[in-house]
Amino acid sequence: MKSLAERPVNPTVGLTVPHESAALHVTGTALYTDDLVGRMPGCLHAWPVQAPHAHARVTALRTEPALAVPGVVRVLTAADVPGTNDAGTKEDEPLFPAEVMYYGHAVCWVLGETPEAARLGAAAVEAEYEVLPSLLTLTEAIEAGSFQGHQPTLSRGEAAAALEAAPRRFAGTFEFGGQEHFYLETHASLAYVDEAGQVFIHASTQHPSETQEIAAHVLGRSSSEVTVQCLRMGGGFGGKEMQPHGLAAVAALGAVLTGRPVRLRLNRTQDMTMTGKRHPFHAEWEAGFDDEGRLRGLRATITSDGGWCLDLSEPVLARALCHIDNSYFIPDIEVRGRIAKTNKTSQTAFRGFGGPQGMLIIEDILGRCAPALGIDPTELRRRNLYVPGQSTPYGQPVRHAERLLDIWTRLSGLADLENRAAAVVRFNKVHEHTKRGLAMTPVKFGISFNLTAFNQAGALVHVYKDGSVLINHGGTEMGQGLHTKMRQVAATALGIPLRGVRLAPTRTDKVPNTSATAASSGADLNGGAVKNACDQIRDRLAEVAARRFNIHPDDVRFVDGRVTGIGFHDQDLAFAEVVNDAYFQRIPLFAAGYYRTEGLHWDAARMQGEPFKYFSYGAAVSEVEVDGFTGAYRFLRTDIVHDVGDSLSPLVDLGQIEGAFVQGSGWLTLEELRWDTSDGPDRGRLATQAASTYKLPSFSEMPDVLNVHLYERATESGVVYGSKAVGEPPLMLAFSVREALRAAAAAFGPPDRPLELASPATPEAVFWALQGARDALKETAEDAAAGARRR
Repeated sequence: MKSLAERPVNPTVGLTVPHESAALHVTGTALYTDDLVGRMPGCLHAWPVQAPHAHARVTALRTEPALAVPGVVRVLTAADVPGTNDAGTKEDEPLFPAEVMYYGHAVCWVLGETPEAARLGAAAVEAEYEVLPSLLTLTEAIEAGSFQGHQPTLSRGEAAAALEAAPRRFAGTFEFGGQEHFYLETHASLAYVDEAGQVFIHASTQHPSETQEIAAHVLGRSSSEVTVQCLRMGGGFGGKEMQPHGLAAVAALGAVLTGRPVRLRLNRTQDMTMTGKRHPFHAEWEAGFDDEGRLRGLRATITSDGGWCLDLSEPVLARALCHIDNSYFIPDIEVRGRIAKTNKTSQTAFRGFGGPQGMLIIEDILGRCAPALGIDPTELRRRNLYVPGQSTPYGQPVRHAERLLDIWTRLSGLADLENRAAAVVRFNKVHEHTKRGLAMTPVKFGISFNLTAFNQAGALVHVYKDGSVLINHGGTEMGQGLHTKMRQVAATALGIPLRGVRLAPTRTDKVPNTSATAASSGADLNGGAVKNACDQIRDRLAEVAARRFNIHPDDVRFVDGRVTGIGFHDQDLAFAEVVNDAYFQRIPLFAAGYYRTEGLHWDAARMQGEPFKYFSYGAAVSEVEVDGFTGAYRFLRTDIVHDVGDSLSPLVDLGQIEGAFVQGSGWLTLEELRWDTSDGPDRGRLATQAASTYKLPSFSEMPDVLNVHLYERATESGVVYGSKAVGEPPLMLAFSVREALRAAAAAFGPPDRPLELASPATPEAVFWALQGARDALKETAEDAAAGARRR
């Protein structure tokens, strides 16, 4: 059997092919969960009763008025739950709460013949509350000592001693906001009970197996009695990893109790007010540098805002700690982590899963300290890059560390960095009220789940007598192109054209016990499982063909739908002919594939080990222009070099890099979540709960010029066909945009003054930063004038 990374002759992987559902997407014929409702006669619709308090005790809940509304069929409450009234995995997430923990928390659900009937029924429910004190901000939670979950510490060496010995020492705080997923398809589930009593759930979920487990848990049934299917999602970004479970359980509970299909689809306002976001973070730090600007020590406390329950906050924090070094070697380090408990939605997975937050902290430190060190920020970053032989603070060797400097050097040339930096200086000298900034930042992102057990996957591959192939795998398609890549993997492994491979929707009764499609590991894990299944079938077919050719099975080759042998130039067989022969020889033409990532170990208690299979590397150069009167800015140009190994599907990967970069830019510059923090009746209400108040990046926020280059000659050993993950790492390329904005704002002031920049760096935040730079320039001029008078 060939190695996992080795590619055969004429592989389908590596070819530029369109997304497998591209034609369906552009013609509007792609089906999503909510599109299936029309196929379900008698379907009921669910609507939540949302509490108007950030924290309150439910003292009364009268559902009778709702039942009097025409079209209302039933109201679901905690009393209806036959199993366990909990929608999470930590036993801290009641599905029907007796205590409201955030503004908009659903206390019960109304089922109606139409969405309008359900809505009117929900409005008729009479709920009474005892309002309780609430905590909304990270500052409030920290001051109150409101924390939840574990408080891990990442450490190496003696950070305190290193800081004492460091010639240059700095300290500061940094707080930055979260991010709304804003997938185009909101949360949706459709459940029914079949004639055998099986509960079947169509769900927009990144983790069908866990949705299955939670629904079964709530229903008091075994997992084998519940089947979950995910046809496709209109975006996920981590927001559908944990959050769909309770919603699917509500639909399933309604279907079991009424005997009718139940559809639950959140509208946009409900989705934004009821579901989790990217975790905001607060950091308090102290960093030491030597005289050459190299990091000598770092000590910090980072606090994430977990919201009202744990959800995935603990692994998010762990990944933040494991990425606080980004691409830089820090010999002595101590970082303490903790999770605040606040009365907001439970913050959850989001593309990068804590990695972006950890990396942003060190990038802010370097960007803030560079002027005080008298070193150009780009040069400061270059000096601190990992080099071969160094390891991370948690003890993992940084394999292929030389790629960081190579990518840095290549990108500098492709972006014409030196000449453009000089041009920015010239521009700023002659423009008093408009300044430009140029910045370059690297990315080092670990690939694999921190929880080692999640690094496994399964697949089921069928080959039919006519030679056509159907593949099932445990990954879900949310628009990222996973299914496209899996078809290419199967076609390559079997040596057949791509058109001969069809893919079935993800279902828990085809591939069980799957991990979430997350952590950028979808292609690695499921690709390994698909290839394993195809290899089994190919090896069986090779024996059939070998008997026809009178050669050894190892000498049989499968290429472009033909089967031949080494050195055969005048004799071959069609793939379908060999398959047909195998059937009549009673050779099995299906296989269950399995893959587990090897070489992983993680001790969560000690925060030590090797949790990642490999690191993905990249770098970006961005140039911006800032208006000094308003703080408004333009993104002029971005150049990217990113390491995806040997790409499985280059067009898909380019799209992922571009999309992640733009989403990262949105988080860092535009997307600001705001809650009402007053003591009024709307305390805790999310103010930015629609596209009209929550600003998303659009075409106008794209750089005028965007150049993306895939890092060449980058085969990664031990991974399916030498590829690397691409889902999350490119998001952090957007750090270059934020640092360019810092540089542009700083250009309004003296060159040696550190500049603090809020995040997100909205035009308002940029204005106040550049105004601070102007004030510093004025102070410098006044000090110089006073000194001259004294002389």
